[in-house]
Amino acid sequence: MAKIKRYERVSAVAVAMMGNEKWNTKDYEILPKWFKPRRDKKEECFTAGPKGCPLKDRKGRGTRIYTDGSKTEKGVGAAFCVWSGQNIVCRWLAKLQDYNTVFQEEPLALKHATDHATNLPQQTITILVDNQATVQAAANPRIINTTARKICKSLITNKHIHISWIKAHVGYDGNEKADRLAKEAAESGRDLLSVKAPISFLKSIFKNKMMEDWQSDWEDEDNGRSTFNILPRVSTQPCYWKREEILFFTGHGPFPSNLKRFTLATTANCPCGNTNGTPLHYARECILTASFHMTKPAQQHELIWFRNVASNKGSRLKIQRLLHHLSDVQELFRINL
Repeated sequence: MAKIKRYERVSAVAVAMMGNEKWNTKDYEILPKWFKPRRDKKEECFTAGPKGCPLKDRKGRGTRIYTDGSKTEKGVGAAFCVWSGQNIVCRWLAKLQDYNTVFQEEPLALKHATDHATNLPQQTITILVDNQATVQAAANPRIINTTARKICKSLITNKHIHISWIKAHVGYDGNEKADRLAKEAAESGRDLLSVKAPISFLKSIFKNKMMEDWQSDWEDEDNGRSTFNILPRVSTQPCYWKREEILFFTGHGPFPSNLKRFTLATTANCPCGNTNGTPLHYARECILTASFHMTKPAQQHELIWFRNVASNKGSRLKIQRLLHHLSDVQELFRINL
């Protein structure tokens, strides 16, 4: 009889450690792993589009609520305003933390607008949003975003509340007013509304910490100093050096100085008579490679010369040709093997 496999639910770590610092996951907007939306069935609880709301409801009649969010250099804000006819009867605005994103401020404004609409007398209410992604998220009952799912649940329960997307800055007075309120909240000194930081903010903290540690290790390392002189700053972007360029900049090529280091040759001298058969010698001085020479800098400018060569396409092409030449006639450059 086959053994029955038993699986246990693994709970998320409440406190994460990175170095000597602690990070409480409850302070961040962690998406629930237990919620797995089905992808084989598309379900919509209401129409989310500019055609879903008649023009007369978008401009001029009934109770309308316009929402908007704003993120500037001075801060993050969210707001909504309630219109009855041509008059503003209510408004709400809040300032968020600098780490909150646009996709947090827009759903937050819509969530507060929906909560406000449910407390109004029973009537047809239209909520107009100029952020299409927010409308589409709120229209999907299987969305994993907690705020968007609460909005959708509220709209399913309250059939008299409708939501529609409108274009921004095309003449809707309510939309312009909501935009001004959101910017006013973002630039004001009012108390901050407590909203959990997005997971992207937590990732950016970890990435910055990782890059700082990596940079510190790169500066304190004893090996790879020739590469460090050319690339002193670490980066996640790859450096597209070809094989010949790597051999030249690291010194791990068919050079007497490198061969002697690994006991593959008995001397580090160059056949031309120089006592130091290094990559720089072949690129600037050796009479056997005169056709591949580059300008010789002063000794105090060698570091700058290396960096300029590494960033210059023409110089790198010369290095490739030099290494090909050394490889083709390598017996000429080895003595006393």
